[in-house]
Amino acid sequence: MAKKLRGFAVIQPVLSILVMPMGFVLWGLATIPGIYLFREVGDATVEWVEWQQLLALGATIGIGALCWCISILFMLGILGRLIRPSLEEAQAPVESLLTIRWAFLALLHRLALPSLKWMVPSFVANIYYQMMGCKVAKGAQINSPSVNDCFMVEIGAKTVIGGSAVINGHLFERDGIHLSKVRIGSKVVIGTMAQINPGCIVGDGAVIASKAVLPKFTEVPQGEVWGGIPAKCIRRADGSKPE
Repeated sequence: MAKKLRGFAVIQPVLSILVMPMGFVLWGLATIPGIYLFREVGDATVEWVEWQQLLALGATIGIGALCWCISILFMLGILGRLIRPSLEEAQAPVESLLTIRWAFLALLHRLALPSLKWMVPSFVANIYYQMMGCKVAKGAQINSPSVNDCFMVEIGAKTVIGGSAVINGHLFERDGIHLSKVRIGSKVVIGTMAQINPGCIVGDGAVIASKAVLPKFTEVPQGEVWGGIPAKCIRRADGSKPE
């Protein structure tokens, strides 16, 4: 268990003041490829008929936006790769270095959300998640931008994460922050808007129904279908229903 950090009441606001403008600077830096492309196209089309140049510049703005989306994900992914912790499970007081580290990674992920919403599902989004620490196996389809605490999440081969599904590797309780691995097996389906909480293990071929909430440290056996709030087994692997 990590120790309580002295001076946290001062450190937290100071870091907030420093980190908030950093996020906007990163967003700004990610526009550089788009700005360069716009300038080059503008120079190349300066002698075109006006409507032709406007069409070219309009299309360039769109391509620039795409460049921004990709650039910001890679920039944030690189930062995440540098600072993400390597651990299976941890607990620490709210006023701790681990909490600060977690909060910084969470901020990076929030900065990625405007782009990530447009990039899922794609190999670009999967690369971002991998850079942030998520273990993504071959053929996994991640349709949600809300795979949080990537460094605490493993997603198996050919698994589908539905739109707006939420996967959390952390929670806060009275004694502080708790981090625990979420392991999702192969050929699993996580339904739209489902929520998977820390410490959960979802076996190969299992299905978590739409809007289901899987409580912390729940283990779903292979092939079973779970649904509800809190989620419970609604169909066993052999097709039978629980009594």
